[in-house]
Amino acid sequence: MTQRRIVSIWFPQLAMNRWRKAHTDTDEGGPLALASEAAHGTIIDAINEAAGQSGIRPGQKLTDARAICPGLQIEASDPGGDARWLAQLAIWARRWSPWTAADGEDGLLFDTTGSGHLFGGEAALVRDMHRRFTAIGLAARIAVAPTPGAAWALAHFGGRGMALCPEKDLKRQLAPLPVEALRIDADTALLLRRLGLKTIGALDDIPRLSLARRFHRVREGSADPLHRLDQALGRVAELVVPLATDPAVRAVQRVAEPVLHIAILTPVLAGLTENLCELLKKRQRGLRRVRFEAFRVDGHVAQLEAETAQPVCDPAHIARLFTERLDALEAGFGFDAFALTALWHETMPGRQTRFDEEKQEGISFAQLIDRLSMRIGAHNVRRPIARQSHLPERSLEWRPALREMAPNELFFPDRERPLRLLDRPEPILVIYATPEGPPRRFRWRRCLHDVVKVEGPERIAPEWWRERSIVRLRDYYKIEDETGLRFWIYRNGVINDGRGGPPDWYIHGLFT
Repeated sequence: MTQRRIVSIWFPQLAMNRWRKAHTDTDEGGPLALASEAAHGTIIDAINEAAGQSGIRPGQKLTDARAICPGLQIEASDPGGDARWLAQLAIWARRWSPWTAADGEDGLLFDTTGSGHLFGGEAALVRDMHRRFTAIGLAARIAVAPTPGAAWALAHFGGRGMALCPEKDLKRQLAPLPVEALRIDADTALLLRRLGLKTIGALDDIPRLSLARRFHRVREGSADPLHRLDQALGRVAELVVPLATDPAVRAVQRVAEPVLHIAILTPVLAGLTENLCELLKKRQRGLRRVRFEAFRVDGHVAQLEAETAQPVCDPAHIARLFTERLDALEAGFGFDAFALTALWHETMPGRQTRFDEEKQEGISFAQLIDRLSMRIGAHNVRRPIARQSHLPERSLEWRPALREMAPNELFFPDRERPLRLLDRPEPILVIYATPEGPPRRFRWRRCLHDVVKVEGPERIAPEWWRERSIVRLRDYYKIEDETGLRFWIYRNGVINDGRGGPPDWYIHGLFT
């Protein structure tokens, strides 16, 4: 029977290593700590080497740390980002084992049973892990043992960067480790030390009945030292759930004879989209990015990708995204297999649009964006996104049409705005009856316009939190000339406002 081998990897500086990778242009220059707000003040979460040498320890309050080291530099910690990065590392580490899991907040756990020979032996496997993690800027301590508990104990308290523990040496290598290596809480460890049981070996030598009486009210888990001891020594099985990722939804089709003509790909693609959408509907998912692959008999793989503006589960629409690009594929000696993969899919609950479930005609706005993006390029299709600003030129931003809008971007002013807003206000020459009154006539782009109707003014103040103090007020007017054209113009400034000379006039938009 193959001996079980568990790898435990501990990153003692995970948060600090990640911070350094994100701030490569920042010089630490001295003691540095990452801190977060807690119920009773700011707490130190991670420190660099200089801070540790100054006496700073994780878990200290910021006020205590400042008293020890006044020059301590503080940056905000990001526990959520650290957890997501650790999950990504667990997926990346599947190069060594398909069974990987995140272990707590700063570690990984692998089951490498039967896979050590693929890397030249278990020692070579551990060295390869250590080398690769060092290359990406992570300080790692690695241990291999027959049980998860033993591997965790040796990685955290073994005192070496790499440790290999065969099953016959399990008790011997665990015996000198402190009782904290059993993954028990601080209160339980303190109680054991008061009883004179400071190491795992000392705990294992004590008759179990006397200890069981003391801990009989403690549930099985992290606080029960006897249960943790049995797990570490392999007397009790420990269940660890590997990291499960959402598998890609994929439809595959093979053909009896190689396909040489691109025209034959259309029905093949239609069948793939039908199968893929059936799989997506069972999961109540809609795709956002899809890849079409055509496998040639000579080993070459031709690929086409498409992205959608919103979750889609319509076979006809997905097929249309690729139909116009199939001519770009080189058949060579022919294609003998095809695949359609939903690279990115999101939740899309099923919904009934009509009582009789008949298909509605027409192309929706999202489908129009998808087809235009595929035809002329995603970077050439943009849509306006409203921003929360009362200044007209800042209230609108053009972004790629395929980008999903966030809820906070759906902001629109409560006043009427022109259908066409100029990118930059253009200066105009204005004739008015009174300096602070509406215009009577203005010249724009060499054309003279007589004003027949005026509405306003609407005063818009500058954004004082981002503008300089010399920026002037604006008085906007909706005006109509003798031909029926409607304009949106404004007077920049007020007479004697102390922010410049006489007010000047600009046109900012057109209503018709």
